[in-house]
Amino acid sequence: MGQKGTETRDRLLDATQDLIETGGYSGAGLNQVIALSGAPRGSLYFHFPAGKDQLVGESVRRAGQAIGDAFAGLAASSPSVAEFAEGVLRHLGDRLEESGWRRGCPVATVALETAATSDPLQEACSGVYSAWEAALRARLDGHPDADDLAVTILALVEGALLLAKAHRSREPLHRVARQIAALLR
Repeated sequence: MGQKGTETRDRLLDATQDLIETGGYSGAGLNQVIALSGAPRGSLYFHFPAGKDQLVGESVRRAGQAIGDAFAGLAASSPSVAEFAEGVLRHLGDRLEESGWRRGCPVATVALETAATSDPLQEACSGVYSAWEAALRARLDGHPDADDLAVTILALVEGALLLAKAHRSREPLHRVARQIAALLR
């Protein structure tokens, strides 16, 4: 694929990510994706021949990778797991607040709407969450409960994002950061 094709594909994925994060799977209609991306309709079907589920699945994986990359940078620069978790919550809180409380987790909205009805989207969401759990588990290396703690921390982060979005406040993120620190003592 040439540069123009790659740019068009990226615009389609960017538009889809924005739409699913702010309006969920149902808020990311193909007409909205085309309008927001400025891409021709034919490009959508050329790059995503399996349709909307392929487009959304790739967008979820791509957004998950971007968040995962941010997590990796935070893991490398944080001296403790508690500081790493606090950094993750701060990063996601910045992202949420900067979007006017519209962009929480790029995976949760799709998972909540489609995990029970679409195997490809369930697999995409599960894959992203598994990668994030693995990153947490790696940071917890040596802790006897690393597997359970990784899932617990991820669940706390996801819940805190949901509450922060609902309340339009960072307070749930701050409270969860304190509880993660207490949990790891």
